[in-house]
Amino acid sequence: MALLPILEYPSPRLRIRAQPVAEVTAAVRRLIDDMFETMYAAPGIGLSASQVDVHRRIIVVDVSPEHDAPHAFVNPEIEVLGGVQEREEGCLSVPGFQETVRRAERIRVTALGRDGEPFTLEAEGLLSVCIQHECDHLEGKLFVDYLSSLKRGRIRKKLAKQRREEAASA
Repeated sequence: MALLPILEYPSPRLRIRAQPVAEVTAAVRRLIDDMFETMYAAPGIGLSASQVDVHRRIIVVDVSPEHDAPHAFVNPEIEVLGGVQEREEGCLSVPGFQETVRRAERIRVTALGRDGEPFTLEAEGLLSVCIQHECDHLEGKLFVDYLSSLKRGRIRKKLAKQRREEAASA
């Protein structure tokens, strides 16, 4: 397994719409394993293939505190079941920032698993938010897109300043 580099906002590569996976092959399973390793090391609770510059419809999620409930979704499709929730969200591609985002409370997701077999999962609460957040990445959308242009601009400027400071101290 390998740690993969994570694209950071405002990289235009994060805006590329992911393409469906034709077949779950050994290479796809290897990518899923690498994505889990990268997500846990970051540390995070979700990661899309788009964030590691692989524009295929794959996400991994594990919202458990012990990191013992991993979910891999290939070609996920979401159906909103109801309710609304507002939660603070962060993102590995927008490090150091959290903002409140409104999403569906309950969803049903249909996908292929790491084994290539189709499955359906109903989710609510944090798991629902995480799946929706990662699926947004597959469409080229980030959680900052739910924020005002003023907040987005502030985040972009702060990230640029952080990168300049990191480069100066390197």
